[in-house]
Amino acid sequence: MTNLQQLRVYAVSHSLFPPVTLKAAIQRIGFVQADPIRSPARAQDLILRHRVTDYKAGDLERQYRSLDIEEDDLYAYGFLSREVWQLLHPRTATRLPKLDQKVLELVRAVGAMHPSHPEAAFGGKRVINAWGSYSKATKQALERLHYGGFLRIAHREKGIRVYEAVPPVSASLSPDERLQGLVLAVVNILAPVPEKTLHSITSFLRQPITKAPNHRKTIQCLISAGKLERQVIDEMGYLWPAVTVVSEPPPRLVRFLAPFDPVVWDRLRFEHLWDWPYRFEAYTPSAKRVRGYYAMPLLWCDRVIGWANAGMAGTNLTVELGFVGKRPADREFKQALEAEIARLATFLDREGGSPRTT
Repeated sequence: MTNLQQLRVYAVSHSLFPPVTLKAAIQRIGFVQADPIRSPARAQDLILRHRVTDYKAGDLERQYRSLDIEEDDLYAYGFLSREVWQLLHPRTATRLPKLDQKVLELVRAVGAMHPSHPEAAFGGKRVINAWGSYSKATKQALERLHYGGFLRIAHREKGIRVYEAVPPVSASLSPDERLQGLVLAVVNILAPVPEKTLHSITSFLRQPITKAPNHRKTIQCLISAGKLERQVIDEMGYLWPAVTVVSEPPPRLVRFLAPFDPVVWDRLRFEHLWDWPYRFEAYTPSAKRVRGYYAMPLLWCDRVIGWANAGMAGTNLTVELGFVGKRPADREFKQALEAEIARLATFLDREGGSPRTT
């Protein structure tokens, strides 16, 4: 790649591959970020609908137990292929607190367990959580055990995690091999990824790995070994998997992307590729929002030219649009936009509505 146009084409084509099965899509991406906000659907569903054939909102949760995937923290919380998940563990752990030990013993004895079960067994004592509010002590114990790799998410019941014990396993990979694997996984998800972003993520990922090497040396070793390719474009260093090639230009489609979609996840790259700043405003006071509560970047071919706010008016889907510059006036764009709204309605199992330009 030698210029910004080729970089944009690669960013879109690498991530938005032709739709496949749900299991194959997660294996190919390696990680799908999760978010509980439904506006008009959860982030994981909005991400997968572009990559999975005939995907409907909620398919991931319905099929979770048959997919060989896990929930865990990578650079954010989400759903991982089993291969990527195994690179995260074992995480560095000190001696388990007494409550954690008791909760772990209970889960191992009973099997898959709803969070209400240990609460009933050990009481509903509340403690301050990481956000400054209160949580049940047993709930926090479950979360710590999950993060530490002692528990996994077996499935969900009405959105609530059901935990089960992970059989003890001995580490089969060295710290260096694990960190290399995690670097390659992140680069695959976010390719082409700015060096600055990759250094930030891998610095975070190496911390819980006992005796992990310096992440900068790890990245340089992967470049030297021919597993990563590096190039500077407009004075910004980028990395991508060396085995991949620039695909044909993306299809002439309109696509509404989740705020956490890999194509738009990195705001540094977003602004470089599309020359305008996009911000997630769900937690911004309404009076200060520029684009909307859950404005989804609007991708037209290989250009993000605006955003869409989708919502329900009764049983009908409505879509309000905004554009960075002038809205395309040609018939091809209009037809592509109508097709994307129809796809979104089918994904939600709703009737399509009419877009309103803001």
